[in-house]
Amino acid sequence: MSYADEVYKATCRKILEEGYSDAELDVRPHWADGTPAHTIKTFGVVNRYDLSKEFPIMTLRRTYWKSAVDELLWIWQKKSNRIADLGSHVWDEWAGEDGTIGKAYGYQLGIKHHYKEGDFDQVDRVLYDLKHNPASRRILTNIYNFEDLQEMNLYPCAYSMTFNVTGNKLNAILNQRSQDMLTANNWNVVQYAVLTHMMAQVSGLQVGEFVHVIADCHIYDRHIPAVKAMLELDGYDAPTFHMDESVADFYAFTKDSFSMENYKFHPFNFEIPMAI
Repeated sequence: MSYADEVYKATCRKILEEGYSDAELDVRPHWADGTPAHTIKTFGVVNRYDLSKEFPIMTLRRTYWKSAVDELLWIWQKKSNRIADLGSHVWDEWAGEDGTIGKAYGYQLGIKHHYKEGDFDQVDRVLYDLKHNPASRRILTNIYNFEDLQEMNLYPCAYSMTFNVTGNKLNAILNQRSQDMLTANNWNVVQYAVLTHMMAQVSGLQVGEFVHVIADCHIYDRHIPAVKAMLELDGYDAPTFHMDESVADFYAFTKDSFSMENYKFHPFNFEIPMAI
C-alpha cells in the first residue's frame, strides 16, 4: 500500500483505540438534522512524508486530487475568497450573501505588507525569500489573523506553512488547528505536498520532507463505520506524480500542470454526512 495509506491507518487506529470522546460535552458542530456532531480525537499528531520518495496520496479510497489542487490554486494563486472563482462546491456551505467566505484563506494571503525590500503579500514574500534568502528561518505564512476572525465565515483550519531550505531541498511544515480525518485529511496532505513541489520547482530546489502537524485530530461519530471499513482494506502502491517541468513561474501553474500515473484506489460505498 502507499505510505500515505500506512500513515492514515496508524493515525485512525490511534484515535479509535486511545482517543478522547467529547460525547458528554456541549459542542459547536452539528449535523444537518440539528444533532450535535461529536468526535473522538487525539491531540498533537505529527505525520512526516518524504516527497522525494513517494507522493502522499491515499488508495484506501479515492482522493479527488484535481479538485484539491483547484482549491489550493484558488487560495494560493488567486488569493481569492470568492466562491465563483473556485471550480468546485466545497465552500458553498460557508458562502455569505456577498458570494465570499469573508476575510478568510486566500484573502489573507493577498494582503500586502511592507518590508525593507518593498511591499509583498505573504505568497510573494515566500517566493522572494526562497530565491534570495534561502538560508532564512523566517519563510512562513500565517492566515490566522485575529483582527479579522469575526469577518471570516469559517476560521482557517490549515493556517500556517513554514518553508525551510536544507542543502538543495525544500522542506515544509503545515500547521493545522483541526482535522476531520475522513473528509479532509488526505485532501489537505495532497494539497500542501503539491504546493511544496510547486515552490521547490520555481525556486530551483528539490523537494524534501513535508511535515503535517495537527492539533485536534478527530473522527466524527457518524464517520466511524466508514473509517473502520477502510482500516480493513489493503491499499495499492502509490501512483507516480508528474508536474510540468517547464513551468518556472508560480502563477503559471494550472490544475492541468499535474498528473497521477497509475492511480488505483478502492471504491467507497459510504455516504459522508458533513458536520457544520
